This record gives sequence, C-alpha cells and structure tokens, in this order.
Amino acid sequence: MSVDKKSSNNTLVMTLLKGRTFIVLIVLLIFFSIAAPNFLNMNTALLIGKHVALYGILAIGMTYVIITGGIDLSVGAIVGLAGMIAGGLLQKGLTLKMFGVTLYFSVPAVVIITVLIGAIIGIVNGLIITKFNVAPFIATLGMMYVARGFANIHSNGATYSDLKGYEALGNQGWGFFGSSVAGIPVGLVILVILGVIFAVLLKKTSFGWHVFAIGGNEKAAKLSGVKVDKVKILVYMISGICSSIVGIIASSQLAASHPATGESWEMNAIASAVLGGTSMAGGIGTIGGTIVGAFVIGVINDGMVMCGVSEFWQMVIKGLVIVLAVIIDQFQRNLQAKMALKARNESK
Repeated sequence: MSVDKKSSNNTLVMTLLKGRTFIVLIVLLIFFSIAAPNFLNMNTALLIGKHVALYGILAIGMTYVIITGGIDLSVGAIVGLAGMIAGGLLQKGLTLKMFGVTLYFSVPAVVIITVLIGAIIGIVNGLIITKFNVAPFIATLGMMYVARGFANIHSNGATYSDLKGYEALGNQGWGFFGSSVAGIPVGLVILVILGVIFAVLLKKTSFGWHVFAIGGNEKAAKLSGVKVDKVKILVYMISGICSSIVGIIASSQLAASHPATGESWEMNAIASAVLGGTSMAGGIGTIGGTIVGAFVIGVINDGMVMCGVSEFWQMVIKGLVIVLAVIIDQFQRNLQAKMALKARNESK
C-alpha cells in the first residue's frame, strides 16, 4: 500500500471516528424502528426526549469533571436527594421548632434552594479532592453514600407523592418542569439552554481553557498560573448544580419524589459523555458531543425496553457500550498521535 493511500485511509478512519456518535445514533434508530414497530411514533419520541433531558443535563456536569481528569460518582445520589428536598419543601415546608412556625416556599424558591444544595455538595466534593488530596473516585463514592443516606433519612425512606402543591400555600406549579410545551418536553428545552450556556463557557472563556489545560497536563497548567484547585472546585460545583436540576425535573415528571431516584444514573452520565467523545484520560470533550451521546443512551434504554430486553441484559449492554467507547477513544488518540508525528516528520 502506498504512503499516500495509507494516509488517505487514516484520514477517512479519523473522520468516521469523530462522527461515530452520530453514526451510532442513526444505526440505532434504524435498528429499533425495525425491531419495535411503534418505536418511531410521537409518544415514544416524547418519552425518549424526557429521558434524554435527564441523562443529558447530568452528563453536561460530568463532561466538565471528566475533562479535568476526574470522575463524579455522586451525581445519581444528588438527583435523589434534590428530589426529596424539593418534595419535602412542597409538602411539609420547613419547620422552625424554636419559633414554632412552618415556612412554605413558592416553586421558584424551592428550585433555588434545591439548586443551591446541589452546588454546596459539589463544592464539598471539590474541597475534599483538592484540599485533602483524595482521589475523585473515592471522594465522590463516599459522597454518593452520604447523599443517598440523607435522601432516605429525609423521609425515613418514604415517598413524597402527588407534588401538586396547594393554592392556599402559593406553591402550585411544580408539574411544569415535567410537562411539554408545544409538544416539546420542558426538560428538553432546559437541556438545550444549559447545553448552549455550558458549551460557550467551555469553549469561549478562560475558565473553559483552564478546564482543558488541567485535563491535558495538570502540572503544566499549575506552572502556567492556572488556579487548579479553584477550577476543580467550580467544576464539581457545576456537576452538583446539574444533578440537582435533574432531580427537580425527575420529581416533576413523576409528580413524586423517592429516595431511590437516580440510582445508577451516574453510569448513564459517564456513558453519554464518553460516547460523545469526552476522553476518560482528560483534556478532550465537547458539550455538543455529550448531548448526542445522551440521545444514544436514551435510544438504547427505551429501545431495549420496547424490544422486551430484560433489565439485567440492559445493564450488561450498557456496560459493554461504556467499555467499547473507551477502547475506541483510545484508538482515536493513538491514531491522532501517529498522524501528528508523521506530519511533523514530513514538515522537516
């Protein structure tokens, strides 16, 4: 094989690798439309859209974390805790025993409180990782148990159901976040808005450049003046905020809050980010790719359900998808390195 032909083949392979998530999504849509005749109808599309909104928002925060070379295993538990906090505030309010009064909050106030709690948990994760030099895997694994435990303690393991609020208390309207407007799920609209905001933040600001710098080479980033600890804390805060927003949307969609909500969703978030081109080695990733990856995960999940695939096999398949995505990512990185080296040699 001639050198030019080999180079051309490498370029073609690289192009296919970069567009692999779109290709996989199209293949999956075709496959499930054949395997499950009702897969492409409007009801299914709305259902997938609602699920994609949850996975996508969660994966946006995860993308930031993975780009820095970290991981956040607490996101699913934060989803459950956020839902329980919101449900408790709507149904029971906040009782101040020392004053003998119970405060009830409007829906916007409940949203703000819930998001702030998610942000605080994220900041705590970041502080443990940066100030105590705890590995992200261990720190967020511990926080996963802490958050899930508090979610159960909050209601003694019970569910807050029928989260409609009360007109007399001025806290009605929680169902809006799980509803649809003009046929489009509100959660999906929120995903698009957050996607644009965090994509611009990642690509067009110094903060975003610092995120990539840390993932590429943390020591070099620190030597160049990047405040590594501060950036990492902010990244985990973003992950916590995204998780709490998902908790709000999920509880609104279900009109109920359960402590187990969000279990294993961290795997969906990681899979969405990795499928979308975010490298587990750090330093590489895009929000747009992650959102497409979330669509792939949503289609796989709902497609398998409609095809009658058991929950156990679904776990196996999703695990294999994550492993395969990492293998392909590593192959792409190696190919890019070889092409870059060849280009440098030819330029000499």
